[in-house]
Amino acid sequence: MSLSESGAFPVVVIGAGPVGLAAAAHLAERGQDYLVLEAGEQVAASVAQWAHVRVFSPWRFNVDAAARRLLETDGWTAPDPQWLPTGAELISDYLAPLAKLLGPRVRLGVRVTAISRLGFDRVRTSGRADAPFLIRTATGEELQASAVIDASGAYANVLGASGLPAYGETGNLIDHALPDVLGADRERYEGRHTLVVGAGHSAATTLLALAQLEDAQITWAIRAGSPGRTYGGGEADALPARGALGSRLKEHVASGRITLLTGFYAHSVHADGETLRVVSRDPSGAEQSVTADRVVSATGFRPDHSIASELRLDLDPILGSTRALAPLIDPNQHSCGTVPAHGADELAHPESGYYAVGVKSYGRAPTFLMATGYEQVRSVVAAITGDWEAARHVQLDLPETGVCSSGLAEAQERRVGQATGISGSLLATQLPLITADGGGCCG
Repeated sequence: MSLSESGAFPVVVIGAGPVGLAAAAHLAERGQDYLVLEAGEQVAASVAQWAHVRVFSPWRFNVDAAARRLLETDGWTAPDPQWLPTGAELISDYLAPLAKLLGPRVRLGVRVTAISRLGFDRVRTSGRADAPFLIRTATGEELQASAVIDASGAYANVLGASGLPAYGETGNLIDHALPDVLGADRERYEGRHTLVVGAGHSAATTLLALAQLEDAQITWAIRAGSPGRTYGGGEADALPARGALGSRLKEHVASGRITLLTGFYAHSVHADGETLRVVSRDPSGAEQSVTADRVVSATGFRPDHSIASELRLDLDPILGSTRALAPLIDPNQHSCGTVPAHGADELAHPESGYYAVGVKSYGRAPTFLMATGYEQVRSVVAAITGDWEAARHVQLDLPETGVCSSGLAEAQERRVGQATGISGSLLATQLPLITADGGGCCG
């Protein structure tokens, strides 16, 4: 019997976001000892960074089943299942109450810096499976675990076009992903020239928000020769909100409100007082540049597996997910709603008892949904506790093509519009296609 099966040490969950807390709920429901370590000073610290953003999936797909059962036993009332929550609502109405219920097993402000096996580096094999995991934190504390569920999320991709950071990329004039342009961060952008780099829906959402600032100058830079992928299908798009997002962006570019630069390969960043000059160098060596007051790098996300460098991982060389999962989530073949159900078998590594789950498990694939993450941890927890029949019985409850259903999108657009007074193209700026774990959806 391995340590994971004997339960000699707790299962350690890294990250107290939606998927990490769902894992804790499943562990609690099965009577398994566990500990959740969250690097931030609050629950779901990553979600809090985009608290102003309304997610694209309604509440019915954003609450884990085990978490719901625990909360309802404690008297919790679920939000309207058809409502599209903001990141702030996701925390206040669901994740914070769940963490409070889980109590002191959720530890905040604990950053994990390394995971290994007690007494074993990556090379040693004999007796390895019987050794507990060793978890080291930024304060020097060391913990032991029977299994590790890594739900620490993904991190902002680099600005550089070749997958490497652009020279001089560091600095506080560069923001990532989804700043609160019309709210808390308004003063940083109003009356200034902002360069937005990226062709995804996070970039589009930021651009549309900037366009609402009357005196803001906006430049949009993409590597592609055409913005067609970002514009989408317009009125013919299977996702009306996505189509509206692209159509409105196209109008702003056509009118000159937003200046579009194509074939832009960010190579270097040069600070000049309070401005930045970003230089593009394309594969032929041709250069172009733009000088701006602020730069928003909306170039996607990537996982960081460095804390597990002493574990035996089998990662797909392209996506950075497990090799077994990669063909199931490949964005060249799948959207968020066509990813098949998967669980412990597809998430397993040669290092028995270690699982990366949630958006981190998807590597660079932008096809992650919270619902798939919840099914992941249900299966993984079942496997850790020895219930392999439940672990291998994986299924997803998604409408038609997931939350990529046009009927669902239309219904949600009407509901949010009625409740907020926002309608038409402006509503598209409030419905970025991201999930509450920060991964992309359907893009």
